[in-house]
Amino acid sequence: MAVFVTRRIPAEGLRVLSQASGCRVQQWDSEEPVPRAELLAGVAGKRGLLCLLSDRIDREVLEAAGPGLKVISTMSVGFDHLALDEIKKRGIRVGYTPDVLTDATAELSVALLLATCRRLPEAMEQVKSGGWTTWKPLWMCGYGLSDSTVGIIGLGRIGQAVARRLKPFGVKKFLYTGSGPKPETAAEFQAEFVPLTRLAEESDFVVVTCALTPATSGMCNKDFFSRMKKTSVFVNTSRGAVVNQEDLYDALAHGQIAAAGLDVTTPEPLPTNHPLLSLPNCVILPHVGSATYATRSTMAVLAANNLLAGLRGEPMPHELLL
Repeated sequence: MAVFVTRRIPAEGLRVLSQASGCRVQQWDSEEPVPRAELLAGVAGKRGLLCLLSDRIDREVLEAAGPGLKVISTMSVGFDHLALDEIKKRGIRVGYTPDVLTDATAELSVALLLATCRRLPEAMEQVKSGGWTTWKPLWMCGYGLSDSTVGIIGLGRIGQAVARRLKPFGVKKFLYTGSGPKPETAAEFQAEFVPLTRLAEESDFVVVTCALTPATSGMCNKDFFSRMKKTSVFVNTSRGAVVNQEDLYDALAHGQIAAAGLDVTTPEPLPTNHPLLSLPNCVILPHVGSATYATRSTMAVLAANNLLAGLRGEPMPHELLL
């Protein structure tokens, strides 16, 4: 069973593969993404592929792999980087890593929200630059969660985990939107299912945790931001393409909304001269939602076990049903 691993992954995951009977591992052993030519060459003739969300697995890659490719395992919960129609057409099984990164991503979402609404990066910069001269009643004021309304776009695993962590801060009301109401899930937070427009209009904080689909692509746009309160804070830890970044820039630059925190952008990495990076009220992180040692190790092991189970014709721990 020859497999190709597209990046240096945590040792625990690679160990699962290397110790598996009959598994021959070829790896792009680098922290940086595999160059396209190396990916096409590496996947050729392989039965299994372990990839990351930054690897575009499209028709070209599948053709380079040849008919022997039976399993693709992505070390991610998202799968918008996979050409699922082409993969399904070829009868290739797909594994992914949901659940294991829920807590880490929810923690990061809350941290990003707090850093953004309380203006922590701005405050730190003032300390470093000498802007901190004395205590001032209105200096560096932000917005608090107590008695607020929080709107969550996508009340899935991560959305629920975010709400669970925000509730003790004294949030007065939770709103949510998505493909449909989830009364049993929402009951824990007394959350109300509302249309996207109402969520934008009534929320003091908007947290985006939905999957990227044709329906959600570009969903947070000029119309959405124009409905938000001028004092509201927007946070996205889902996928960058859910947001129209030009419209977000305009909303932030012209005071339509108070601030934004992003852990995901389009593209990734975001060019250092991107207009959003010039705004003091926009906090941008380099897609580190799942970046804890334990979580990344667990993701690697699960991705490896998904791959091996698929190659053996066994049920995967987490298979994406196509």
